[in-house]
Amino acid sequence: MTPDRFFSLMLLLASRDAVTTQELASALGVSLRTITRDLNWLRDAGLPVTAQRGRLGGVAMLPGSGLDLTRLTPGERDHLSLTGLDEKQRAELNASVESQRALSKIVATQPRRVHELLPLTDVVHVDSRPWLQARASGTTPASLIGAVRRGRRLRIEYDSPRESCPRDLVVDPYGLLAKAGIWYLVADCAQVPRMYRLERITTWKEVDQPRRIRESQTLATVAAALIDRWEHNHAIEVSATIDQTQIERAQRIFGQRLVRDDHEESATGHKVTIRFLHLEDVRALLPFGSTITVHDPTEARAHLRDLATNLAHHYAPSPTS
Repeated sequence: MTPDRFFSLMLLLASRDAVTTQELASALGVSLRTITRDLNWLRDAGLPVTAQRGRLGGVAMLPGSGLDLTRLTPGERDHLSLTGLDEKQRAELNASVESQRALSKIVATQPRRVHELLPLTDVVHVDSRPWLQARASGTTPASLIGAVRRGRRLRIEYDSPRESCPRDLVVDPYGLLAKAGIWYLVADCAQVPRMYRLERITTWKEVDQPRRIRESQTLATVAAALIDRWEHNHAIEVSATIDQTQIERAQRIFGQRLVRDDHEESATGHKVTIRFLHLEDVRALLPFGSTITVHDPTEARAHLRDLATNLAHHYAPSPTS
């Protein structure tokens, strides 16, 4: 269990008389199996968590045994409710100081035990940033969060890598999403949901109009739908064989877009299918060189051949006089 999920779970149990495991799982965005494991962890740690079956039952903490939230200010409660962020991301939101102050108040009220364990926050450090990540430029989460919380429309200038010049857009923001160490603005543009990388928002300003988001939609539902579409939508499926030495690297790079065929494996290679959003995206296979062999479709093979030919010409020796 991560420190953030531990405190979120404790906050939920402390603020309600009884709550079902399904409600806990939904609130924390985890599976029923995970929440059951977390509750067992709390019991093993000596916290008096009780569970009662039946229509009026649920999971609860014994009175006086949970977190003492009475000393927290509304702002500290608000910041502590953020889950899944590492310290860098909290700092990017200017939320780190409030979160640490809230945790310090809670820890100070806990009874000391003879064999007291060190706090999880002292022995567990979370850093969700990818390796070798370049320093982000453009808009920062802390600069944008105020405008988003005021529920205003935004006019942004967005420098998309697929456009020749930045675009001027008016968007209706749902909020900010931290995904794989990258910050996104989740917003509707002309009633169509989009994710905009903050580092590509070159300028922005508030529009003197309230946001106009779609009815019954929230940041969580829109972000989940966008992530699912990005991970599963594709225009082209590439069938290939990857050398044994490169299969783990390919899985890290392509994630769920790579599907292994467990019936087509040998000592030297793995048969895989890789989904790409555009034909141009197959250039991501070039760094693998000859350790990957594309079989189908023919347009993917042709495009890779053209890319490799252009690269070879680019680095061909200069003709001698």
